[in-house]
Amino acid sequence: MKILYRIYQLCIVLPIFLVLTLLTALTTIIGSLIGGAHVWGYYPGKIWSQLTCYLLLLPVQVKGREKLDKCTSYVFAPNHQGAFDIFLIYGFLGRNFKWMMKKSLRKIPFVGKACESAGHIFVDRTNPKGMLTTIRQAERSLTNGVSLVVFPEGSRTKDGHLGSFKRGAFQLADDLQLPVVPVTINGSFDVLPRNAKWVRRHRLTLIIHQPIPSHGKGPENVKILMDETYKAIASGLN
Repeated sequence: MKILYRIYQLCIVLPIFLVLTLLTALTTIIGSLIGGAHVWGYYPGKIWSQLTCYLLLLPVQVKGREKLDKCTSYVFAPNHQGAFDIFLIYGFLGRNFKWMMKKSLRKIPFVGKACESAGHIFVDRTNPKGMLTTIRQAERSLTNGVSLVVFPEGSRTKDGHLGSFKRGAFQLADDLQLPVVPVTINGSFDVLPRNAKWVRRHRLTLIIHQPIPSHGKGPENVKILMDETYKAIASGLN
């Protein structure tokens, strides 16, 4: 079955995925130019992500959507197990959001331009003023229930374990006084771990935890948000 699944990936899924990616990028770019980046920057990517998971025959389970308020903007903080975290969150979180991503991703042909047109937030970690720019862009974007997704670990895990958190996501939540929503991802490391070449069929699970409100404002609040988020994510890991 493993050999047949790899043949299926190479001969059927890969060509369709490349075409879908190009169409999604072009639709996002053109749609965002016409107007409504909140719509065109989210729904094409959502459909692209869902179709990718369905094409690869990956079962998906989502828990905890009922804990979210439709009109509230959040900072979603998921663990980062692998490349399929993107498809799982984009396709199945069920909330319109912006990604906070590395500035280097802007260089990816078509995809980088699509992300820029959609209003996703690029972070320049080499620039000391980068965080201030990020905050100002987030303030403009996170309205009417539009949220932000940030991987607090910064990069994908190498061994499947939860890594240490960076302050960026929690500093942003503190500055904007937005609740943080811990999100636990299970299965993505099994589907496509770092440096792997083939997708392995495995269940993907997205667990949305109770939103964590700000406890005041300042360094102590940032630390509390980080600690509570880490504990919540860890509690849902297999």
